[in-house]
Amino acid sequence: MRYFLEIAYNGTRFCGWQRQPNAISVQEVIENSIQTLLQEKIETIGCGRTDTGVHASKYYLHFDTENKSIENYIPRLNKLVGNDIAIKSIIPVAESAHARFDAERRAYKYFITGQKDPFSQETKYYLFNSKLLDTDLLQKTAALFLSYQSFFPFCKTGSNNLSVDCTLFESKWEIDEMNQQFVYMVSANRFLRGMVRLLVGACLSVASGLLTFEEVKYALDQQIRLKKSQSVPPQGLYLCEIVYPYL
Repeated sequence: MRYFLEIAYNGTRFCGWQRQPNAISVQEVIENSIQTLLQEKIETIGCGRTDTGVHASKYYLHFDTENKSIENYIPRLNKLVGNDIAIKSIIPVAESAHARFDAERRAYKYFITGQKDPFSQETKYYLFNSKLLDTDLLQKTAALFLSYQSFFPFCKTGSNNLSVDCTLFESKWEIDEMNQQFVYMVSANRFLRGMVRLLVGACLSVASGLLTFEEVKYALDQQIRLKKSQSVPPQGLYLCEIVYPYL
């Protein structure tokens, strides 16, 4: 039997989704927990990679097992995975279903606050000078990304992507200036490694005067690196939606 597992996690204390030799990952905790419960070797395939410190409010993975009653194990599994991971549902799927390759759309949100708050320092990016941002330029830069299919300027240096092409479906900011809250929302068929944090960084750079709108447009037109590339910290980033044709 093949199952999809829907989970959410706080990525602060993890090195990301994928197993690493010298640090704890979400994948390692999930696999070890399922193996403890089922007493069999389990290998999981996630819907994508998240970097160290990045969160997921919705994440899917798949695994195979001979156990046919695992759907009843959600409470026990939640105890095993600890406080930073939540098991939301276990869904039986076809043997050919694939958590990574079958995903048609992925969506992220990036949360910024201009108010210092010790209780949200793991889940939002505190931007002390947020009042100085030009919100019109913030929105204009986000909207610019929708006009392009290739995103070399927003591909993390050293990445081994065979293609830098992505189809963006949404790129915009939700802004509450009174409470100094900013949320960047972006969805696409795929993302390059580090792409969302670089997109947010470009928006902030233009809105704060570190880059011009024309410089960002030129980099996209020519598919070259930005002169001043900014990758925002990981704690504000959430993978928030994965769309499959059969879920």
